Amino acid sequence: MPAYEADLERFKGYDAQVLGISIDSVPCNTAWAKSLGNLTYDLLSDFEPKGEVARKFGAYRKDGFAERALFIVDKQGKIAYKDIHEISDQPDNEDLFEVLRKL
Repeated sequence: MPAYEADLERFKGYDAQVLGISIDSVPCNTAWAKSLGNLTYDLLSDFEPKGEVARKFGAYRKDGFAERALFIVDKQGKIAYKDIHEISDQPDNEDLFEVLRKL
C-alpha cells in the first residue's frame, strides 16, 4: 500500500477531519495533488468567490494568492487546529497525527 493510502486510513481512525484549502479550481487542485504523489487529506477549493474562506482564516495574501492552509475539524464541527504555511511548504503528516492524538 502506498504511503499516502496508509496515511488516509490512519486519518480515518480519528474523530476529526483534516482539510486542506486552496484558492485554485478543483481541476487545478487535482493536478497539484497528483504531482505530489497524491495527498492524504481532502483538499477544498476556495475558488468562487475566490478566497472567501482564506480571507476569513487569515491565509489570503494582498497579492491575490493564498498561503497553503490545513485545518483539523473536530466531531462538533469546530476548528481544533489551523496551520497556515508558505505555498512551497508541505507539512509533515506526523505533525497532524500528533494534533489528532491530543484531541
